[in-house]
Amino acid sequence: MISPRTARAEDVVVRAMTEQDWPAVREVYAAGIATGHATFEATPPSWHDFDAAKAPEHRLVAVDAAGGVLGWAAVVTVSDRCVYAGVVEHSVYVAPDARGRGVGRLLLDALIASTEAAGVWTVQSGVFPENTASLALHAAAGFRTVGVRERLGLMSHGPEAGRWRDVVLLERRSDLVATGSPRSAVRPAPR
Repeated sequence: MISPRTARAEDVVVRAMTEQDWPAVREVYAAGIATGHATFEATPPSWHDFDAAKAPEHRLVAVDAAGGVLGWAAVVTVSDRCVYAGVVEHSVYVAPDARGRGVGRLLLDALIASTEAAGVWTVQSGVFPENTASLALHAAAGFRTVGVRERLGLMSHGPEAGRWRDVVLLERRSDLVATGSPRSAVRPAPR
C-alpha cells in the first residue's frame, strides 16, 4: 500500500486507485492500446475483470491538481506457487497529453516502493521493442533487459494487426528485499 506521503512532482500526486477512477483509467488504457505499441490486448477489460486480475494493494493512479487521472500502474502475480510470492508483473500507462512530464516515472517509483514494502523482490514487465519511451523509463528506474522473446504473439488489432511481435523482458530486482525469504507479499487475486 502506498504510504500517506504520496509522490509529488509539481501538480501531480500518486495515490491508490479506486473503483471511481475506473472510467478515466479505462480511457488512458484505451489510448495506450490505440498506439499499437503498448499491449497485445485489443480493448480494455471491464472493471470486474481488471479488479479480479490486479493486486488491490498495488494499484496506483497519478492525478493532477483537479483530480484528473494522468496515468496508472498495477501489478499481477506471475504464479500462485509460493516460490514466486515475491515476483510480480506490472503495467504502467500514461495519458497522451501527460507524456514527457515525468508521470510514468512517478508511477513506477511509487509502485516499486509499494511492492518493496510488501516484500516483493522482483518486478518484471514485457515491452514491445518499438516502445522506446517505455524502455527508457524502465532503464532509468533500474530495470534491466533479461532478453527478447521473439515472435511471442500475433497482434489482432490496429495498424499492427496480423504482425508477430517481439517482447523485451525487463526486470528489477530489489536491493531492499532479501531474496530467499518469501513473505506473503502479494496474494493472487481470488478466482
